[in-house]
Amino acid sequence: MSLARLHREILACTRCVDAGYLPRAAPVLSGYADNRIMLIGQAPGAVEAVRRLPFQGRSRNVLMGWLIRAGFSSEAQVRHRVYMTSITKCFPGKGSGGGDRRPSRAEVDLCRSHLDRQLALIKPELLILVGGLAHERFLSARPLDALVGRFFDLSGREVTRGTRTRPLLVPLPHPSGASRWLNAVENRRLLERALRRLRPIARSLLDAQLVGA
Repeated sequence: MSLARLHREILACTRCVDAGYLPRAAPVLSGYADNRIMLIGQAPGAVEAVRRLPFQGRSRNVLMGWLIRAGFSSEAQVRHRVYMTSITKCFPGKGSGGGDRRPSRAEVDLCRSHLDRQLALIKPELLILVGGLAHERFLSARPLDALVGRFFDLSGREVTRGTRTRPLLVPLPHPSGASRWLNAVENRRLLERALRRLRPIARSLLDAQLVGA
């Protein structure tokens, strides 16, 4: 299967609508078959659902700022060189507290095969996991301070410096202003450590993709 065909199938998907979880489907997709880096978030927000592009809302500037500190030259480079997707593909609506609703386990399961096929087709060498749902999908439920600043392999084992593994999993906190985790100085240090360690890896993959283009 080609990536273009998979994208068509995802865009036509109505599983969560048919199951009664969503009033309408509006899958968000962005990326190219030759991307070596994949970023996986939780779910699109309201702005993303309208624009049909990932990370367009309030957390956009924060995330892009992190990635630029991690070796990307600009937001344009991020959007061209990173395959950006999410655990569930549609905006889940608002929760009772007014923020975006966290997709249910059933919705995650309905979307699982889409993500599995994206991974199989892209074959990313670097997998950036943003937010709790993405962490849980690959690394099970662990506290953020046990994840951020550390790198992992696909089995969930921590990878030490100098160890080569593909894909390399890099957990990051969610950039939403609703998260208070980064209010603590020690947690901001963990984020800085993650971005500092990510920089040479991202630069190497970006340079290699440019040479192979």
